Amino acid sequence: MSAKKRALQILIFLLVMFLTFYALFSGRDLGEIIRAAAKMSPWYLIPAVGLALFYVCAEGFMIWYLLNAMRDRKNSLWRCFQYSFIGFFYSGITPSATGGQPVQLYYMNKDGNRVSDSTVVLMTVAVVYKFVLVVLGFGILIFWHDPLRDNLKHYFPLYILGLTLNVILVILILGVMLFPKVIFRAAKFFEGIFIRLRIWKPSAKREEKLNGFIESYAQAVTWLGKHKGRLAGVIFITFLQRSSLFVLTWMVYLGFGMHGADALTVILLQASVYIAVDMLPLPGAQGITELMYQAVFAKVFTQAYLIPSMMVSRGLNFYFLLIVSLGVVLINRFVLDRRRMPAENMMVSEKNKETGV
Repeated sequence: MSAKKRALQILIFLLVMFLTFYALFSGRDLGEIIRAAAKMSPWYLIPAVGLALFYVCAEGFMIWYLLNAMRDRKNSLWRCFQYSFIGFFYSGITPSATGGQPVQLYYMNKDGNRVSDSTVVLMTVAVVYKFVLVVLGFGILIFWHDPLRDNLKHYFPLYILGLTLNVILVILILGVMLFPKVIFRAAKFFEGIFIRLRIWKPSAKREEKLNGFIESYAQAVTWLGKHKGRLAGVIFITFLQRSSLFVLTWMVYLGFGMHGADALTVILLQASVYIAVDMLPLPGAQGITELMYQAVFAKVFTQAYLIPSMMVSRGLNFYFLLIVSLGVVLINRFVLDRRRMPAENMMVSEKNKETGV
């Protein structure tokens, strides 16, 4: 990604964040809101922070769990946690969370993992993530239909839209994974366009590399089909991962000393918000998430704690994680990458000496 494109994405993210905060706090007593938010009990704040961190680390664990089982080469669990935080940051600042996986793939490949293996692992994590969200979405829609409509009100069509978009994405990803030739045809199609536009030149070597990638990719998908236990494990962990952010809001509810609503209601309402906004083309689904939270939880939190609860809940499950992820990105960019460069240059130099270059 070019520096200009990255700067533009960050600028758009900051602009959306500014407009969101302005819309939320305009005409309100910010000091009073902050004082109310500060009243949350630390006995519930600490587990809420833990749930937020678990959400990102769970993805890293699944990457480690699948990647290490596919090849003899072993990746450290800590490094896979880093892949997850890096992905969270770039997903958070790009529309529809499209920027995370390409950067994760870059770092995984840079660490010596095969592109085909890394791609299948990331696609598996992505499709299971969406699959679990779709199952939860249909479960809520079928078994909790009346309370859902009553609490969402005019946001109910947005919930249906979000669920529908997730279903379509699951079908598309499964189609690509189960029919790898589709990737080859698409790659050849775009290659032809680039050649006609004179961006690329015809290359037999490029086609050979593409064929090798598709073959490796097909082998990796076949491996997944033969290890259904691993896949079942990923589905289970993903369910816990998704639920962690929903339970986080229940921790916030208890932390403010609220009474009257049961845990299931709070958890399902938070799940409905995520399902509705998950696929919207906004960086981090900012703006619409906060507005929908206010409408959906108006009957759950008292007026005095509605905005403070949103600040804490949204602050932990998005902005806090984004800051932590930014730290991981900066450490990789300016510390770890620079440490690797001398070693990589030395390896290239030794290889050149051996080959007489």
